Amino acid sequence: MRHAKSSWDDSASADFNRPLNERGLEAAPLIGETIRQHQFQIDSIVSSPAKRAEQTALLVKTAARINCEIQFDRGIYEASPQRLRQIVANIDNDHKTILLVGHNPGFEGFLKFLTGETHMMPTAALAVVDLRIDEWNKAAADTGQLRMLLRPKELKK
Repeated sequence: MRHAKSSWDDSASADFNRPLNERGLEAAPLIGETIRQHQFQIDSIVSSPAKRAEQTALLVKTAARINCEIQFDRGIYEASPQRLRQIVANIDNDHKTILLVGHNPGFEGFLKFLTGETHMMPTAALAVVDLRIDEWNKAAADTGQLRMLLRPKELKK
């Protein structure tokens, strides 16, 4: 999942510290509610520690009623698709379903890496990818199939 829409109100604030804006504060719970409605079982949430990603992860977790701790990984911030693959490769194999929360362009690139498909991931978009692997360290190019791509604007219609 890409973080929800962030605020640019304080131009002096470092990029890492930008919080969600009003639209983001609405979109993140909407995605969380959709996760709950689809009954996606999430075993682990791994998020960038950037303020907007942290807020997104917490709002989604609350709205989806996910019962796990959020792990923060600084490597997700400004990560390339290869770096994201390394992060996924280190996930505990006891976790069958994970929610990554982070940033573009890395997330669009990671989606393409996993599925071979190019899709735009606007803020708060959630790509649900089924991986044909039995261990996280086997995540590789074209091992995934995009099940669905949820975008807040489409959910509001």
